[in-house]
Amino acid sequence: MVDLDLLAYLEGYLTEERKQRFLEVLQHRTKHITIAIEDVYQMHNTSAIIRSCDVFGVQEVHVVEDRFAKRLDKNIAMGAEKWVDVYRYQSTADCIANLKQKGYRIIATTPHNNSTLLPEFYPDQKSAIFFGTEKEGLSDVVMHQADGFLKIPMVGFSESLNVSVAAAIIIQDLAHKVRASETNWQLTDVEILEKRMDWTQKSIQHVKGIIKRYLAE
Repeated sequence: MVDLDLLAYLEGYLTEERKQRFLEVLQHRTKHITIAIEDVYQMHNTSAIIRSCDVFGVQEVHVVEDRFAKRLDKNIAMGAEKWVDVYRYQSTADCIANLKQKGYRIIATTPHNNSTLLPEFYPDQKSAIFFGTEKEGLSDVVMHQADGFLKIPMVGFSESLNVSVAAAIIIQDLAHKVRASETNWQLTDVEILEKRMDWTQKSIQHVKGIIKRYLAE
């Protein structure tokens, strides 16, 4: 549970504009859809996807780092990792198991089978959208455990898009559909308080010392 007195105390270090901005952004945040990135080699692509999640209001990102080490490029994310919750896994199986336990349908993005076209896909249920590596695409583990498949309709000669570009298109489309639906897509009151506390602490220099002094009083 969030200590409301501590939150109020810490928010005293923020400007009114900053506090209001947090509230405004949180009204558009959702966990109804979430994004999973599997072994994307080019670190700027992972970072760009995280940034797209922040821009379009998706709160959580799941990153599988089975073959490649932590490759978050903070220069590309441009601070987005402060506002989006990033969960890391050493295996795809662990990631899928965690998401399914939380009630998410596993949706694999792929241009190479009878996938549902993006304009025809509606995330009525909680959905985890998986994006794969730049060359090989998603692993067999994802493809075999997927509850559905999704692709962007294309009418040109190219058969695929850069993964970060494809992710931005899909995230924007699905986030818009969710917010326009009657689905209970928003964060809960408790989740909003938790993010206010998290973001407030990330916005204050030497916050650990400030909290220590507060608790000592």
